[in-house]
Amino acid sequence: QVQLVESGGGLVQAGGSLRLSCAASGRSFSTYAMGWFRQAPEKEREFVAYISGRGGLTTYADSVKGRFSISRDNAKNTVYLQMNSLKFEDTAVYYCAASPGVSRNGRSYDFWGQGTQVTVSS
Repeated sequence: QVQLVESGGGLVQAGGSLRLSCAASGRSFSTYAMGWFRQAPEKEREFVAYISGRGGLTTYADSVKGRFSISRDNAKNTVYLQMNSLKFEDTAVYYCAASPGVSRNGRSYDFWGQGTQVTVSS
């Protein structure tokens, strides 16, 4: 069992930056790929980024490529999402999730955090 708790969300102006954190409890954090997803009001949940268990592989959605960066610190059982050049359309609840393997599909993820709100003002 893995429990995930996100933090770092908030209100930021367009063009600004935020760093989200996701702290994991439980065993074998480094054996899980970690993903970030987001869901805007009245929209379906969408993939944002993932990182492999040891951090050697990362992938991003086209909409955030070049602006967002995912990383992890396995010693701290934490995964991060650095978000730069934020846009109004990045406004959403952001969720981290853990999966046995890397995937863009949310159904592949077994454990989810409660989410953290990111609001970008235009």
